[in-house]
Amino acid sequence: MIDKLKNNPANNFFLLAGPCVIEGEDMAMRIADRIVNITERLQIPYVFKGSYRKANRSRLDSFTGIGDEKALRILEKIRNTFGVPTVTDIHTAEEAAMAAEYVDILQIPAFLCRQTDLLVAAAQTRKIINIKKGQFLSPEAMKFAADKVVEAGNNQVMLTERGTTFGYQDLIVDYRGIPTMQSFGHPVILDVTHSLQQPNQTSGVTGGMPQLIETIAKAGIAVGVDGLFIETHENPSIAKSDGANMLKLDLLEGLLEKLVRIREAIV
Repeated sequence: MIDKLKNNPANNFFLLAGPCVIEGEDMAMRIADRIVNITERLQIPYVFKGSYRKANRSRLDSFTGIGDEKALRILEKIRNTFGVPTVTDIHTAEEAAMAAEYVDILQIPAFLCRQTDLLVAAAQTRKIINIKKGQFLSPEAMKFAADKVVEAGNNQVMLTERGTTFGYQDLIVDYRGIPTMQSFGHPVILDVTHSLQQPNQTSGVTGGMPQLIETIAKAGIAVGVDGLFIETHENPSIAKSDGANMLKLDLLEGLLEKLVRIREAIV
């Protein structure tokens, strides 16, 4: 599947996109339907993204999910209905086999990218493993995270840049890291929306700068990233997780059209 995503007939970047967390079936199906129609028209290989549970929350009262099995079955329904692969994050080694029954790609959160037992358990499912680069790691260090998966018997690895900690409450994207991580032989994705988070706010709710989504995405495509990761919601202001940095769904089509033109200009 990795080869189909990266080496597609249109020579396009591929896209992982969807809501931060599965809030309900109707919402997830509407978002999937909209993005499938857009990406089919633009010939962008598409993977639906949705977390079945959010484990890394700032506050105890933050929304974490609608129930693991219920959310995973929604992801499975999206895959079967629209014929697109799906991706979700896992947080412990015990979750790997469970989530693998429902989705095509297992994602390792940035804060957990060095956890050997988690990486090995994910590898053993034989699913594609997308490892997000820790905000605290250099691009060079991600070779060792990828190697853990490969050495556990699974060479289906993707790496995702999602910004580097800058001070206490900000992130920056070092675009030099994209070709560095590509040199390890794995596709590299740019997580546009999480790169614009402003963590550790005094309110206990992560902030963001969604007005810069287009800027970050354009730069990533110009540098030659293989794929993009964009969290999107019909109404980010009422999203139950990460609303401050998500892209409003109505803006996605126009953004992707611009990005396709940039991609055409550089290949």
